[in-house]
Amino acid sequence: MASEYVVIGLGRFGQAVAFSLRRLGQSVMVLDADQERVQEVSSEFDAALCADATDERTIRELGLEKMAAAVVAIGETSIEASILVTALLRQVGVPRIVGRAVTALHARVLLEVGAHEVVNPEQHAGDRLGRRLAYPSVREQIDLGEQAVLAEVEAPESLAGRTLADLAVRRRYGVTVVGIRRGHEIKANLDADDRIETGDVLIVVGTPDDVRRLAALT
Repeated sequence: MASEYVVIGLGRFGQAVAFSLRRLGQSVMVLDADQERVQEVSSEFDAALCADATDERTIRELGLEKMAAAVVAIGETSIEASILVTALLRQVGVPRIVGRAVTALHARVLLEVGAHEVVNPEQHAGDRLGRRLAYPSVREQIDLGEQAVLAEVEAPESLAGRTLADLAVRRRYGVTVVGIRRGHEIKANLDADDRIETGDVLIVVGTPDDVRRLAALT
């Protein structure tokens, strides 16, 4: 069942979020103070409005408290506006507010004024690129906490042809293999006699250090 979302700010990040929600079958309202930006995407979403989101009356008249979530995607040139919009959304009772921050201080302020979650796309992209450069065989990594990650690691050639039981991956390398990506398919619910093949990608859970240790094998 589709939920309703509002994305405020139609820069690259805001549009990426809005189009992703639409592709996932959700109902999306987009809002920006730039008429040209709104006009460019007006046919793509359930509602596209040119309005000043820092105006309290506008926020209340739009009934945004009925939305499942609001994404404040206002760009780095409008930090003050993003803070004010976040505070207004919290005042009217939007159940979930996600803010875009450009600095650590900006993130802390957004959380203080009412954001439930804060993301920093530039920092995330930089961290991801750094990991890819340092450990090319780690394709994706999701932090599960301070001491756990879910990662996709290209299977080292030295493991090819051997079963999970033979390898004892958890005992030797400290990670748990929860799935194997083979081409476009993912095999879950693994058995001890499942065999790793050349070109497989292992989906593993472990500490960051243990994942890097596995990725460093050849």
